[in-house]
Amino acid sequence: MAPAALDLCNANPLLMKKRMRLIRYRKIRLALTGACLAVLAPLSGVQAQSGIPTETVAAPAQPNTVVLPTAEKVDREIWHLNETGRYAVRNVTQPTLTAFRPVGKPSPASVIIAPGGAFLGLEMDKEGWEVARWFANHGVTAFVLKYRTLPTPPDQKLFVSELDKMISGQKSVLSPPSDTPAQALADGLAALRYVRHHAAEYGIVPSRVGFMGFSAGGFLSRSVVEKGAADKPDFVAPIYPNMGPMVVPADAPPMFVAIAADDFLLARQTGLPLLESYRAKGKSIEFHLFSSGGHGFGAGPVGSPEESWLDLMYLWMRTQGLLTMQNKDK
Repeated sequence: MAPAALDLCNANPLLMKKRMRLIRYRKIRLALTGACLAVLAPLSGVQAQSGIPTETVAAPAQPNTVVLPTAEKVDREIWHLNETGRYAVRNVTQPTLTAFRPVGKPSPASVIIAPGGAFLGLEMDKEGWEVARWFANHGVTAFVLKYRTLPTPPDQKLFVSELDKMISGQKSVLSPPSDTPAQALADGLAALRYVRHHAAEYGIVPSRVGFMGFSAGGFLSRSVVEKGAADKPDFVAPIYPNMGPMVVPADAPPMFVAIAADDFLLARQTGLPLLESYRAKGKSIEFHLFSSGGHGFGAGPVGSPEESWLDLMYLWMRTQGLLTMQNKDK
């Protein structure tokens, strides 16, 4: 911006406020567009690193699944299988919750998991079912949330063409949002209400329901805290989320965050405003920064440092008292 324009903004607080809002919008938009690069390749049929194209396939079996009341009448979802045999889905119109229950007695805590995909698709395996199985194997009931996504062209060739345009900066019918879409937020809050209402059926405590999400699911995790009011989760864990500033409510739950130092979301961010927002309100937050891993490491490659974040989160849940029954829970 030219010096004269800067002087004008400094002299006019309203103009400065509008400019800061525009800068924030652009940063978030860039983050979600970058998430498309990391996550939407499996959805597009674009060749992955191995050079093997992905496929459009029938929806996999999803036992222990319920449809949320926010569902639309027509099911439009399109499923894909990537080169590693992992599932992803786009054009979700009927949100669901899939339960993963421990074999033995569950801990009182449970967690809802929101996969990422720039709100244009969802990485159901890598950022959903795989993580849910890990929690179930550690005694924590997990629910994978398949939330509604923004519409994309049903025709695969047209979708790939529009995705290429969007990534290259050309005009496209695909447009990552600047914030969590209203439909996704409604589905996240509906999931929290469902789990709490049915807590007795799952052997869990309704005041120990957490919400975690990856990438765009991390945006959603932040939003259910910012805008969830009475429905907000009891703990929250955005994983490689938008690290920008957050409006932290007075009753914000404890937060766990994990991200890699070479994640593009950090490259476009000055400082760690998300952490500072929580600290400024005196709220509990635990933060883990891994030296590598990029964006979209999921549960983490076996043997990598970032693989440890699930163990770290489990220990954090224990120190927060979430994994043991207390008198007030009985």
